[in-house]
Amino acid sequence: MIHKLSLLLLIVSCFVCSCRNSDDEPVKASNTLPFIMDMVYDNPGESPTITKYKNPGFLKEAGYNGMVSAWHIQCGLTYDSFETNIIPKNSDERNWILNKQDWIKKKLAVAEKEKMPVFAFTDILVLPTLILEKYKNELIRQQENSSGFSAIHGKLVPDINQPLTQKLIRVQIDEIFSTFPELDGLVIRFGETYLFDTPFHSGGSPVKVGGEEGIDGHVRLLKILREEICVKRNKKLFYRTWDFGFFHTNPEVFLKITDQVEPHDNLFFSIKYTKGDFHRLLPFNPTLGIGKHKYIVEYQCQPEYYGKGAHPAFVFDGLINGFKEYDQVMNPGDKQGLKDLRGDPNFAGLWTWSRGGGWRGPYITNELWCDVNALSAVEWAKDTLLSASEALNKAALKLGVRENSLADFNELLALSAMGLVRGHCSLIDIPEAHFNVWWMRDHFMEGNQKLKPFFNYVIKNDKVEEVFAEKKESVSIWKRMEELAKTIKINDKADEDYLMVSVTYGRYKYEIIEKAFTIMLLGYMGDQDGNYEKERIRTAISEYDKLWEEWKQFIMEHPSSATIYYPDAFKIGKNGVSGDKSRGLAATVDKYRGL
Repeated sequence: MIHKLSLLLLIVSCFVCSCRNSDDEPVKASNTLPFIMDMVYDNPGESPTITKYKNPGFLKEAGYNGMVSAWHIQCGLTYDSFETNIIPKNSDERNWILNKQDWIKKKLAVAEKEKMPVFAFTDILVLPTLILEKYKNELIRQQENSSGFSAIHGKLVPDINQPLTQKLIRVQIDEIFSTFPELDGLVIRFGETYLFDTPFHSGGSPVKVGGEEGIDGHVRLLKILREEICVKRNKKLFYRTWDFGFFHTNPEVFLKITDQVEPHDNLFFSIKYTKGDFHRLLPFNPTLGIGKHKYIVEYQCQPEYYGKGAHPAFVFDGLINGFKEYDQVMNPGDKQGLKDLRGDPNFAGLWTWSRGGGWRGPYITNELWCDVNALSAVEWAKDTLLSASEALNKAALKLGVRENSLADFNELLALSAMGLVRGHCSLIDIPEAHFNVWWMRDHFMEGNQKLKPFFNYVIKNDKVEEVFAEKKESVSIWKRMEELAKTIKINDKADEDYLMVSVTYGRYKYEIIEKAFTIMLLGYMGDQDGNYEKERIRTAISEYDKLWEEWKQFIMEHPSSATIYYPDAFKIGKNGVSGDKSRGLAATVDKYRGL
């Protein structure tokens, strides 16, 4: 009996050692995702982001094995193989293209030196405007919308059903890999095409969103790309499913498309983990973990809707385990996080967006909160047997958080997830209340326009005071985080300072939101029946004004702080993004100042 027990202990010991070494690092390839990739996406039309995540050496040291480059690589081509001198020699267009080509080659050389695979983020199909104009009648799909559509989806959009469009896709792929042979593959961008940084190019997604035409279009394009990239050139193809409620979020559509395409070792589908954009209140994406193809998961680490790194906004735990709101928006048996994808042989990787994904500010001075979301994900992707807290602690220690501060650091991050969903969003009757999470994004704060359906619901269902209590709870959470921030020690004093400054920054933001909801909701109620709680509204406006002045002063006194928010609505047009004062938070508040 003793010998049998000893033998059993020896077997267990050997199994544990086979999974981990003495430093608790993963050694079994089966526990490591094949692809751990990162992308920095610069704000369109702005100066490039300065970040260590553009350094292939840093990425390699951090544990990444792939770099998704948002370099507009499709714009570094001359198309001479399509038609000689179609971009005239010595023209402004050709000189711009050749300069872009040279710049990309230098970037690739740096990655090649570090042995970092590069997968180019590629707009299919963006082409020189000269080509699109010359062959417009043989290429272009008729657009049904105006400048807003053009700003988001591109202009002079080709149609995948046109033979010349299909030919130019093949030409583009051929020139990409002949011009940049170091490339390891392409990530195909869909959903949005922005041309603010490409003055001589036009185009957009050639596949129509919706209906049988959309399904057939994706299948047609996928088969071309599979043949040209995976089969002919033995390169990797990551086909993004992102769009607005069709391929990306509908399992039936997803399967109708993907089931018509033969799997290949070099073909992967790339899918955001949310059923929509990177928002709270949305379910885990139901297209993950289905079908016959390999896939990777996209994950934003600098949440554009929740501070962009200006304050803690912890999303990593929700990525792995699911978010609090899943209790209301999902069924218990549904897949609710990456933990539920463990063991799926088709789950092939994680793609972090360490920086970027939105527009404008807030602009940050320190990447601490981006690092926490990104590098925790790297640790988990290296060993998917880790719990989320284990991965976070491994990343935190590498970031210099002292071991005796880990408990407080964990609590602060967990509280940030609780505070932002109660402040920016609402957990009140999510499926019925229709809270519009888009009311605030990037550094823009809109007024009550998008919130009116939610306001109507809470008024009708006698939940107004519940809304106010929820916003006050958010502020209390941020005040608790301020207390915790004072106890956390980090080896780098700049990071330690930023931690404290950014938490106070967040507290100001969510305290302003609390006052804003009091003003907007009570004001809206008064608009309905003419009975305004004037004293309560006046008090809230006074406190709102005071907080804005204190917040501005705080930022002036703390150079490490991120830039401030603007009480204007988000507006996008053909010239880029700007603030719309007429629909902004300030305009809504001003409406009730005369009461």
